[in-house]
Formats: sequence, structure tokens, C-alpha cells
Amino acid sequence: MDNSESWLEIGRIVAAQGLKGELKVMSSSDFPERFEKPGTRWLQSPDRLSIQEVELVRGRYVPGKNLYVIKLAEIADRTQAETLRDYTLLVPSSDRPQLNEGEYHVSDLINLTVYHQQTGEEIGVVTDMLSAGNDLLEVQLNTLNSSENTSSKKVLIPFVYEIVPVVDLVNKRIEINPPVGLLELS
Repeated sequence: MDNSESWLEIGRIVAAQGLKGELKVMSSSDFPERFEKPGTRWLQSPDRLSIQEVELVRGRYVPGKNLYVIKLAEIADRTQAETLRDYTLLVPSSDRPQLNEGEYHVSDLINLTVYHQQTGEEIGVVTDMLSAGNDLLEVQLNTLNSSENTSSKKVLIPFVYEIVPVVDLVNKRIEINPPVGLLELS
């Protein structure tokens, strides 16, 4: 595969683990098999200029830390492992798992426009998804409909059906029913 391939980030290497070349990976995926099932993965350098193919030999979850410890065939010792700190672990976009109705890939939500379902008012744009017990949409507020300077104001919106009843990927929009005061919080 070449660098023109579309990639999904599944984690970032944060440290070496032990003396035998294992790596600690901070997961950005909800799919454990990406770290536990042996097979081909790709590493992207911190400067994002190069992508190299690697072979995942094994992996295990570290409970309570959102970390996996993985072993790559090409990495034999701690010294080699330490050189991979801040590298990103990737899979091709074509390897995206099928989701059930009402489930979404985070990358599909980024840059969707958010509207107030009752008024139709454009509220802003999704810039990130954060996990804090439950998922939160980070939304950059729209400056067009506000007298305040909100050019850098972001709000976190709980990604639950009661507040976010409509996610329309085809039309690139999300509709929300925010509780009173939610959009005024910063």
C-alpha cells in the first residue's frame, strides 16, 4: 500500500514496555481486535511523512487505562521500541468494521454541521469526539448567529439519543435538542 491510501488511526505508541520490544499503545479505536488479532498494521512517523508496514504478533488490553501492550515482529528489544514513541498505528480505511444502526465512526462525525432541531438554527461544526464516561461531541460554535465573539468557543454535547436524535451522514448534518443552558456553557 502506498501513502495515497486512506488510513484510519487506531492508536498512538506512548512508551516501550519491558525489555523484549513490546509497546504501549493508547487506543483511539473501539475495536479490541485491532490490537489483539495478529496481522498486518502500519506505522506512521510523528512527522506524518512516512508509513511503513509492520506485523502485529500479539496484543493484550491493560484494564482501566485504555492501553494495549503489543508486540511487533520487527521490534526485538526495548531500544528499538523506544524509537517508535509517538508513532501512530494505522489500518486502511477499507478495514472499517460494519456498525449497527445508531453507531458511527468518529471520523464520519468530524466536520458535520450541527443544527438545533426545534429552530433549524445552525449551531456549529463537530470538531472532535471525547470519551468521558460517555461520548461527547466537541462543537465549534457558529459565529454568524451570535452577537458575542464566539470564534473560538466550543461546547461539549453529550452524544446520547435524547440530545442528538438525528445523525444524517448523507447530508452531513446533526440535529440536537439541547437542554436549556447547554450551549451557553463553555
